[in-house]
Amino acid sequence: MIMRWLIALVIALGTVLLGAPGAGAAESVGMTVTVNGQDIATASPTYPVRLDPHSPAQVTVNLDNATAAPVTVAAVDLSGHVLGLTFFSYHTAVGLTVAPGQTQSLDFELDLSGLDGQATGLINGTVTVRGDDGTVLADISTVTDVRGSLMSVYGLFGLALALLTALAVLDAVLGIARRRLHENRWRRGLRMLTPGVGIGLVLAFTLSATRVWAPTLDRWLLLAGGFAVGFFILGYLTPTPDTAEDEDEDDMVDDELEDGDGVDDDRTGRIGEGPTDRWPSDTGPPHTRPLGTNRPR
Repeated sequence: MIMRWLIALVIALGTVLLGAPGAGAAESVGMTVTVNGQDIATASPTYPVRLDPHSPAQVTVNLDNATAAPVTVAAVDLSGHVLGLTFFSYHTAVGLTVAPGQTQSLDFELDLSGLDGQATGLINGTVTVRGDDGTVLADISTVTDVRGSLMSVYGLFGLALALLTALAVLDAVLGIARRRLHENRWRRGLRMLTPGVGIGLVLAFTLSATRVWAPTLDRWLLLAGGFAVGFFILGYLTPTPDTAEDEDEDDMVDDELEDGDGVDDDRTGRIGEGPTDRWPSDTGPPHTRPLGTNRPR
């Protein structure tokens, strides 16, 4: 059951990654964005854009229209995503028109009060500028330091992943300890593959939540794939369970039980393969005298 849940999670994440459409931004529209005075394009895991749910963010967007037609900006989106999944998103509606060959700035204050329940740690983010019809005019990728809660959506996602992984590891350990793994080496390797993938994913989440690194796709795949290969090799090299010895032990126990039943049957004379009479057949029951005869005077 645990293995199926983790495998389903990996398949679902892979489907999201492969099926996510890529948004093409208009190359003729240039953009720079600052959040609280920091240029988001230069942000990194060591110098991320800090997003605090207890204080609003001051956002400045500079747009350069290099086209021959006016460009109308309808909205500015700020989002954070991990493995193709969006964990926080803010949509700000604006009404800005940039004339051809002109550059204009847009300043606004972004309320982050709901961020506490959405995410925490280092998360890759994107600022996107959209037109009237939702077309992406420009976008910039960045790294954000979300000062949210561990009980946020992203935090609970990591905790659930850790719980499933712990159960998968426990199942594998019990299988090894009780010598209940499959005789086939490939089957044993596949059984150990699931906890390996889970440990890699949990480690990537932990490093993100503790603000060690931003969980990029290549790092997720590197950790999950590395631990998966390591645990598969561990399961493959695990000694083959001695099922013949277990069967011999079971046969010995059955023989002892049968021998015990036979002894009990001979003693009681009631039940068994060779039931015996309660008294020897040659003498019959013990002789008794009628009541009242030869009574002592």
